[in-house]
Amino acid sequence: MGSTPIRYPLPERSDLEQTVKLVEAEGQRCLAAEADVRDLDALHDLVAQATDEFGRIDIACANAGVATTSGRPVHEMTAETWRQVIDIDLTGVFNTIRAVGPGMVERRYGRIIATASMMGRTGGPHVAGYAAAKWGVIGLVKCAAHDFAPYGVTVNAIAPGNVDTPMIQNESIRKLMRPDLENPTRDDAAQAFQRLHVIPIPWLEPEEISRAVLFLAAEDARGISGTVMSIDAGASARVTA
Repeated sequence: MGSTPIRYPLPERSDLEQTVKLVEAEGQRCLAAEADVRDLDALHDLVAQATDEFGRIDIACANAGVATTSGRPVHEMTAETWRQVIDIDLTGVFNTIRAVGPGMVERRYGRIIATASMMGRTGGPHVAGYAAAKWGVIGLVKCAAHDFAPYGVTVNAIAPGNVDTPMIQNESIRKLMRPDLENPTRDDAAQAFQRLHVIPIPWLEPEEISRAVLFLAAEDARGISGTVMSIDAGASARVTA
């Protein structure tokens, strides 16, 4: 990851192992692998491996992403910080779609769901790279929806608000939200997080996002493509339709 400031715990192999256990506990099979979404060849290899194992890929969730927290405005942002967040959060989504797309087109069926953000519809201080990437994800999804439409493949985005995960629950983000405090706590930051939402809650639970993904992945969602589903405690009420 270089020296770009990603100051929260990233997923580890143990997280993959836990996911495998949870899937197998439901009586299903699971293929877990480590791959860099910035590497298109690696994703092509992973798709080939999954296709050999399961026969086909019907649903793809492009969810990999990072939030860099340099705490600097755009005119002070380093090229490395910009490049890293764009490469992972935007190019990584393109690479995922590019890797799974041909098989879905061939089979004339597929569901692709990409993770954008409420920051993909607005702006804010010190988050230019992240916001630009998430705006880009929305544009990419809308274009891909056109390209895949003749083949029975839908492409949509979800735009979460603050979600109670390590991406926001860390010292760096708390200091960004509460620069008036030297060592802000979770409770200290909660009020600042709440101001980003309209419904007066500071953050959502991960399961609230998962339910939206499941809906877009379902057969009953075949008529939905090129849309952005906001799960952001009403924050999208502040932006244009």
